[in-house]
Amino acid sequence: MPPPWAQAAKTATRTFRELHGVVITAGTMDKTVKVRVGGQKWNSFLKKFFDDPKTHLVHDPNNSLRLGDVVAITPGWRVSKTKRHVVKHIIAPGSGVPIDGRAPVPTAEERCAERDALRAVKDERRSLNKLADRVEKRMGVAEAILRRARKEFALRARLMGVGAPEGNATGSAAGAQQ
Repeated sequence: MPPPWAQAAKTATRTFRELHGVVITAGTMDKTVKVRVGGQKWNSFLKKFFDDPKTHLVHDPNNSLRLGDVVAITPGWRVSKTKRHVVKHIIAPGSGVPIDGRAPVPTAEERCAERDALRAVKDERRSLNKLADRVEKRMGVAEAILRRARKEFALRARLMGVGAPEGNATGSAAGAQQ
């Protein structure tokens, strides 16, 4: 595990931009809210700025946001096909529920630690699956060698005229195939 200052520096480089917006949809999707962020667009013909708000689907890990909340969001790693931002903190509550009565919004360090833990579990599972595949492949090779050896042993026994009686030989062959 890297030292805390290295983790903080890593997090600080990731959060290069912070946007402020208003939650316009909450509660319809699990761990997801829609946030409208204000913006302006320049019209070069009229030489004038016009309002051009953008909406972002934002990851809310603890479902702590409500309709009308003013929040700060930051770009993060991609959570799904359309979610690329995550809630940084709640600036002002919009509904009647106070911020203290809600689940806390996780900090960037907590999110990074959770993501690293999930990644470690996934890497471990992947390595175990690869090991199981290699063992399975080697077992298949060993079984093929064993089948070949049994066939050769049966052929030599037949050529030499040595072996078990016919009734017993078929029974042992059936047992070997199982």
